[in-house]
Amino acid sequence: MLVVTTENVPGHQVVQVKGQVFGVVVRSRGIGGNMMAGLRSLVGGEIHEYTQMLEEARRHALDRLVSNAKAMGANAVVMMRFDSAEIGQTMSEIVAYGTAVVLDPPT
Repeated sequence: MLVVTTENVPGHQVVQVKGQVFGVVVRSRGIGGNMMAGLRSLVGGEIHEYTQMLEEARRHALDRLVSNAKAMGANAVVMMRFDSAEIGQTMSEIVAYGTAVVLDPPT
């Protein structure tokens, strides 16, 4: 499935808008990961434990977005965006959202 951050797809025309679509993931780093990240934050630099967790969460949110778009009968998602928030001090929420559409290339 084509997922783009743009409103239009060159060479294609939107023939049907299915509606808003999203994928949500909430992740928590385990206590060991939180301890390692806390220690790393003392010396500065990238905190690999959190980087890895957020990369995986984005992939899962995008996979869920695609599954939801397919269930709606779409063959593409336009205007896709990510949003994130923290829940408490140990959890992160990642949302992938966009507009599910049916694209038809011009003949």
